[in-house]
Amino acid sequence: MGRLVVISNRIPVAGARVGSTGGLAVALADVLARREALWIGWSGVLADVPEPPTRRRTRRTDIVGFGLTPEMHAGFYSGFANGTLWPLFHYRLGLVDYRRDDYQKYLATNSYIAEVVRQNLRPDDTIWVHDFHLIPLARALRALGIPNPVGFFLHIPFPAAEVFRALPVHRDLAEALSHFDLVGFQTDSCRRQFADYAGSGDPHAAEIGGRRVTLGTFPIGIDTQRFSAYAADGDGGIESARLAESTGTRALAIGVDRLDYSKGLPNRIAGYGEFLARNPDWHGKVQYLQITPISRGEVANYRSMRRELDGMAGRLNGKYAEFDWTPLRYLNRGYPRKSLAAFYRQAHVGLVTPLRDGMNLVAKEFVAAQRADDPGVLVLSEFAGAASELAGALKVNPYDVDAIADAIGKALAMPLDERASRWKADFGCISANTATAWAESFLSALAATQAAREPIAA
Repeated sequence: MGRLVVISNRIPVAGARVGSTGGLAVALADVLARREALWIGWSGVLADVPEPPTRRRTRRTDIVGFGLTPEMHAGFYSGFANGTLWPLFHYRLGLVDYRRDDYQKYLATNSYIAEVVRQNLRPDDTIWVHDFHLIPLARALRALGIPNPVGFFLHIPFPAAEVFRALPVHRDLAEALSHFDLVGFQTDSCRRQFADYAGSGDPHAAEIGGRRVTLGTFPIGIDTQRFSAYAADGDGGIESARLAESTGTRALAIGVDRLDYSKGLPNRIAGYGEFLARNPDWHGKVQYLQITPISRGEVANYRSMRRELDGMAGRLNGKYAEFDWTPLRYLNRGYPRKSLAAFYRQAHVGLVTPLRDGMNLVAKEFVAAQRADDPGVLVLSEFAGAASELAGALKVNPYDVDAIADAIGKALAMPLDERASRWKADFGCISANTATAWAESFLSALAATQAAREPIAA
């Protein structure tokens, strides 16, 4: 069996064990531990002249990091990937900032990455490309004459056809996807929407530009057993003990999201405020902990959103807080996974209400962390990919502030037998569909495409 070559926007942090940090690294940890692998991605270094690729080895994985120039990064990453594709794929058309020059840099950077891949590739390697930053990569690889099997997995949502068509270069981007052997999506809905865009009568395949590409659904999972053990071990460090001490006998609601307009944080905070307005008997008896690390702080939309959330948190606490009770703790910092697992285990309510999300692994981590004999309740957006799997969650429309308030009240009042029944169903789901199962399912499907694959001309 040849190597697995993983290609992503970023590589794992130097010095960290593969699987210990980063969502993709965690998801791939078990697969990478069991076979020879190569991981290629941006090293995080910017220089006027791209630094030569660096190489290091972690267990059975060689990790190759390439450099970028500030100009490449601005057009490829900040410009087209995050300024155009991210808002478009999350249905935020008003935030889309499309520029032709950014798209050309996006294509050129993918061609540059393809050359790095070519220099490190072996004939029997299988290539697995990850996420929206690298949609044109297979086409660039084929242009270099690389015939290896190449699969692509989209971690974020794929939008409805009429939304995707709003992108001025939608035809070229879709044509680029057709050069992959397999394109994987988080949900059946996203897969069908791409097939609908392509005009395919087969929801499991699409023909674009004379090439037929296989489509599949592969909902990403977590290492359920490991995360559950983190929570049960009580090894959350001093932060976990301090949280328990400061919360006392109060019910705890928790949300963990990076700062992003797709996460629905203003509506969530407003929903919690509406819950407090309706339920004065809960004043002093519940606290909401919202952990929101800053991301993309250089982007104006994100700076504006941070100011909005800071203001909302201050106004809510100013309205309801007492000298011995702060209803909302809003923190702009991250915490280690073991601490988060312990935080989730202490929580009575998990609030996961994105406006749109490919999957959302926080929802699955919250379920994994719960006590079987006294589980908390997950309040989950119906527009998160996880909603198609987690039947036991209380589903809400994240645009409906009143519905969020209702769900918080229902979760806090839910009797133990109902909480246990809902949790049991969801824990069974995430125990079966783990990160390992996700990766093996995708790679098996990619291997199956090879039997029927026709040679692709460069």
